[in-house]
Amino acid sequence: MASTRICVVTGANKGIGYAIMKEMCQKFDGTVYLTARDEGRGNAAVAELRKLGYSPKFHQLDIDNIDSINTFAEYLKTTYGGLDVLVNNAGFAYKRAATEPFGEQAENTIRINYFGTLNVCHALFPLLRPHARVVHVSSCVGHLSYVKGNEPQASELRSKLASPTLTEEELNEMMNDFVRVAEEGTWEEEGWQSSTYSVSKVGVSALTRIQQRAFDEDSRPDLVVNNCHPGYVDTDMTSHQGPFTIEEGAVCPSYLALLPNDVEELRGAYLWSKKEVVDWVNGPTPGPY
Repeated sequence: MASTRICVVTGANKGIGYAIMKEMCQKFDGTVYLTARDEGRGNAAVAELRKLGYSPKFHQLDIDNIDSINTFAEYLKTTYGGLDVLVNNAGFAYKRAATEPFGEQAENTIRINYFGTLNVCHALFPLLRPHARVVHVSSCVGHLSYVKGNEPQASELRSKLASPTLTEEELNEMMNDFVRVAEEGTWEEEGWQSSTYSVSKVGVSALTRIQQRAFDEDSRPDLVVNNCHPGYVDTDMTSHQGPFTIEEGAVCPSYLALLPNDVEELRGAYLWSKKEVVDWVNGPTPGPY
């Protein structure tokens, strides 16, 4: 059971997730699971990959449903006894023309992108084997510099998010506080930016650093988590405005998923689309894409 290496890609039936699947099917020495919220779309994507000569497997996973997450975790545990690569790609974004109130957008976006990802980690991290690799697909707007509401509150938020002693519980509280002030209409006065998607990805990037500190103390050797901006990609999520192909968007996440054993750098790091390491706290970022 433990001899089969396992890779999981979430939200992988289309877009960047689908392109990551192609990369992992080509390069990962083991079994690759495509997961998706919708069973029909997930199985259709697997069928397309099989037409290309790959051999992925499918399992339903809705990161916004704790029962779905737990069912998948139990399946991996009983079937394989562990997990070697986890690519957290599943996510959600409102369109710019969305008419839902900002508070409603905040609640839904933070719940799915931040807490959904966190819940997947809570369920699957106990299954990680030595030398496992975790990748969070973040965004250019997941850089700390995007926390730019009113001052001095924004500086205080950035300082807290950048703290090397920030805990998961404190970060959770910050994400919940953002939802609260978004619903109250005071998010800018409290220092937050006017993009719920950006706040959710800043949260994921901050979470990456916390998780790597925990991995460094873990008895399982060489557990590594990183996060990256995949580039501005031509997908449904960007309303097909991005200049990158999905294959270009898959380059950095796949690179991080396939990092060799005992890598010394790239632990809790934030990378840009062409695999450039970016200082998440101080910048600068390489540019728009």
